[in-house]
Order: sequence, then structure tokens, then C-alpha cells
Amino acid sequence: MSRINALFGRGSAAGNEEEHHWLSVSDLMAGLMMVFLLISIALMRHALEERDRVTAVAEAYQETQVAIYQALMDEFANDLETWEAEINADTLALTFKSPEVLFATGSARLRSRFESILSDFYPRYLGVLTPFQEFIDEVRIEGHTSSLWNSSVSEDEAYFSNMQLSQDRTRSVLSYLYRLPETQSQKAWVKQTTAAVGFSSSHLVMNDAGQEDHERSRRVSFRILTNAESQIREILSETDS
Repeated sequence: MSRINALFGRGSAAGNEEEHHWLSVSDLMAGLMMVFLLISIALMRHALEERDRVTAVAEAYQETQVAIYQALMDEFANDLETWEAEINADTLALTFKSPEVLFATGSARLRSRFESILSDFYPRYLGVLTPFQEFIDEVRIEGHTSSLWNSSVSEDEAYFSNMQLSQDRTRSVLSYLYRLPETQSQKAWVKQTTAAVGFSSSHLVMNDAGQEDHERSRRVSFRILTNAESQIREILSETDS
């Protein structure tokens, strides 16, 4: 009997030790689960904060976009038909659409009528942008051509010839604007933000039949790029780091 009691006694002690062991493991698992839960909550909160920051930038961008477009329309609505121009609300591009007004065929020299239009347009344009300068990354003068060139050259040669022509034309526009007396007071900002870019025939205008509209493809645009994208990139880079 004493042997049985001893055996049962040892068995009871072993059971208590095993129970104590599993209680310790369960306490440890519960603690780890709590830690993981707290980490998950912290990460979720951080993600929500970053989402809210990006949303705030996007909303501010939209408001700024609308405000700039409205300011451009308020200033130039009565001139657009005379200038044969239009303003795109989505891209904030003011586009001069009449190629015969802009340049002679194959030339980067501004026609006198286009010089007259630019002399009227640009000082007022700078005036419109002045209240929004802190939101503007770049003002891009974009030159576009049709796909046409001399029939004796290949399609690739025509593309690069038109690239050179479109770049020369936008540089001519910027050079003319840069020398205007009304530009001098804002020359530093113009120099910092304004770019002259030639796109050749990479952004053609198509007609309703899906074919290239050669006349409408030849155009010059003044496009405003706001800093919303760079702000969002900065927020995302902070998140990654």
C-alpha cells in the first residue's frame, strides 16, 4: 500500500508540475498575442494616419486644381475664341490650336501675330499664377507637331526631325517671353519653374474616325504641374523609411 501511495503521490506531483508547465506556456502565448495585437494596432493606426495625409493632399490638390482653372477662365474666357485657344480643366493646359498663327511650316520663328498674342497673354498669365506659386512645381511650355515630314525620310527620321522642330519652337516661345519687360520682375520664378519641352508627334490629336488630325496636332500648350504628386511621394518615402 505504501508503495501504491508513493506511486500515486509521485503521480500527483508529476501532474502538478505538468499543469504548472502548461500554465506557463499559455501565459507566454497570451503575452505574445497581446504584443502582436498591440503591434498590429500601432501599424494600423500608422497606416490610417498616412492614408489620411495622402487623402488630405489629394483633396487640397483637387481644390487647387479647380481654383487655378477657374482663375484662368476668369482671366482668359473672353480671349480664347480670338486666340483660337482652349483651357483643359484636367491638365490645366492652355493650348494655342491654330498652327498658321504660331509658326510657318518647318520653322521655329514666331509669327508676328503669335508674338502679339503672347505679349498680351503672358503678363496676365503670370498674374493669374502669382497667388498659386507655392503649389506649382513647373510651368511647362509644350510643343507638339503632326507626324508629317518630308516624304523622302523614314517614319523614325520624321519623328526625330519633328522632335528637334518642336523643341526649337518651345525654346523660341520661352526666349520671347523671358525678354518681355513685364517678365523681369518675376524672372527668378520663371527661370526656376518654366521648362520648354518638345514632344514631336508623340501626342497626336485624333479625329472622330480615329485618324490623325494633322492641323490640330500642331499646337503649343502652357501646362501647369502642381506639387501634389511630389508631396505624396514624400509621404510614401517617409512611410518606407
